[in-house]
Amino acid sequence: MNSDLLSDAAADLARNGDAIGLGALLKGGLAVDARDAKGNTLLMLASYHGKAEVVKLLLKSGATVDLRNDKGQTPLGGVAFKGYVEIATLLLDAGADPLADQGGSTPVDYATMFGRQEILALLRERRGAAAKPTRWFSKLIGWMRG
Repeated sequence: MNSDLLSDAAADLARNGDAIGLGALLKGGLAVDARDAKGNTLLMLASYHGKAEVVKLLLKSGATVDLRNDKGQTPLGGVAFKGYVEIATLLLDAGADPLADQGGSTPVDYATMFGRQEILALLRERRGAAAKPTRWFSKLIGWMRG
């Protein structure tokens, strides 16, 4: 098995929250930062699907917290969109950047756009006044709200 290419089976374990199965694959040589065809890492898939136990396993196994997929998104960006506060906390504790560019937006922007108030508060708490929506994004939201 090429340990840098993420198999569908391994990706499914991350999406479905199977920490035991995934742990066995990692012990067997699967690279913790392996990517699927869209550039998603195991950490991205587990984070986006709300699988906190797998996220903990991957972080403990040395997953790189801010690796972007082919769309330029980080795991924290996906979590800010989805609203998983526990996972956002885990990622931030592991050093995730709440202001990481996601192709023109940041996790703060996603949390703002999708009304994820708990995540927005968490991001602001971690980065203080720096964690505010980007200026263009604030104008866009204001325009959309009319």
